[in-house]
Amino acid sequence: MNEKENRGAIRDARTLGVPKMLILGLQHMFAMFGATVLVPILVNTYGLPLSIQTTLFFAGIGTLFFHVCTRMKVPAFLGSSFAFLGGFAAMGAMDAGIYAAMDGGEKLQYACGGIVVAGLLYVVLAAIIKAVGVHKVMHYLPPVVTGPIIILIGLNLAPSAVNNASTCWWLALVSMAIIIVCNIWGKGMVKIIPILLGVVGAYLVAVIGNACGATVITDAATGATGPMLDFSGMAAADLLGFQPFFTNFSGSVAKFDVSAILVMAPIAIASMMEHIGDMSAISATVGENFIEDPGLHRTLIGDGIATSLSAFFGGPANTTYGENTGVLVLSRVYDPRVIRLAAIYAVILSFSPKFAAFVNSIPSAIIGGVSFILYGMISAIGVRNVVENQVDFTNSRNLIIAAVILVCGLGFTGGLTFTVGGASITLTSLAIAAIAGIVLNAVLPGNDFRFGKASSDDAGSLGKY
Repeated sequence: MNEKENRGAIRDARTLGVPKMLILGLQHMFAMFGATVLVPILVNTYGLPLSIQTTLFFAGIGTLFFHVCTRMKVPAFLGSSFAFLGGFAAMGAMDAGIYAAMDGGEKLQYACGGIVVAGLLYVVLAAIIKAVGVHKVMHYLPPVVTGPIIILIGLNLAPSAVNNASTCWWLALVSMAIIIVCNIWGKGMVKIIPILLGVVGAYLVAVIGNACGATVITDAATGATGPMLDFSGMAAADLLGFQPFFTNFSGSVAKFDVSAILVMAPIAIASMMEHIGDMSAISATVGENFIEDPGLHRTLIGDGIATSLSAFFGGPANTTYGENTGVLVLSRVYDPRVIRLAAIYAVILSFSPKFAAFVNSIPSAIIGGVSFILYGMISAIGVRNVVENQVDFTNSRNLIIAAVILVCGLGFTGGLTFTVGGASITLTSLAIAAIAGIVLNAVLPGNDFRFGKASSDDAGSLGKY
């Protein structure tokens, strides 16, 4: 963003007065809310009981911690990461070794243990960047590797979207239609929160349908049907209450196993690239180079430790949110204090079990409709990563790396299980693809990727092939 475009921007929201600051913080909370609570809703469909209360709590706490790490300079919100959905889905489906006949609650603990390690990888990368510089590190993680991995995350989740939507196709289509209309033709804040509006709009339609006697499929195998909405959970829930990790605390929530770590930890490669892209986008929006000051190493540490802290107590991975960057563009208020207000709001909401029960009452068909858009967008972001960085697929080296990654990610549907020292270790298809891509990129000659070398017609790209 040049100086002319930045003219008129507000960098100290206190000049607007407290009431306006509070409203601006509320706007940021609405921007992050739909996507943040959608992650635990989706993870629950995989059979893993991820708590909405815990998710909101650590989104807020993680954001505040991130701001401390970045010297209160970066106006970023840390919400639930969609990159790890593929890992949660893989953990839910695991049925080998110690995971045979294991209940979903315990599988979630092992998944969280893997995310703790993934978050610590951010810290490792931050230390390396601090020691040798970002350009040398990114030379080994080029878009020809990260792009196909991001594409695979979305593609591997596609069957889940279809399964959820099939419980009531017309309701799924309603949620999809609202999201599309808001995203393409919406103005102002409507365009910023299409996911949230899609869920809320479709939910209102479901309330009407439920009152008229409409049903959804509750068992795909038998074709059994049931009411479109079930409010029994809301009736039983208290208005105020602690998050599950407070009431069930036993030293930690996360458990650690090599197989789970190998499922979740490699996803950090994709999420770290997402982080770097978000830092570049926020820097361009605000007109300040946050990669240099406070430094990419500081933003990575803040994001990574926030992720590990969340997972240690049973929450999802965190990531910097593009939705809130959109609000920065819309409002032209670049004061990080406003983001911190949104974080405080998230923490307050996390102390309401009734609110969490209300969110859990959303029909699976609505989640399926949202997922149709969301999972496809994850893959599309991977495609954009490749296109913007001008990866040359006429180059045989790049073609081979991408081909091997895609075949590994789509071909090893059941993963790969082997035994080392009496311990059973399972590599998911995504982990196999990530390992194969990184190794091939390292050993094949001709890696000419230069991080930060943007083309003249696309200054927003992270590098150029």
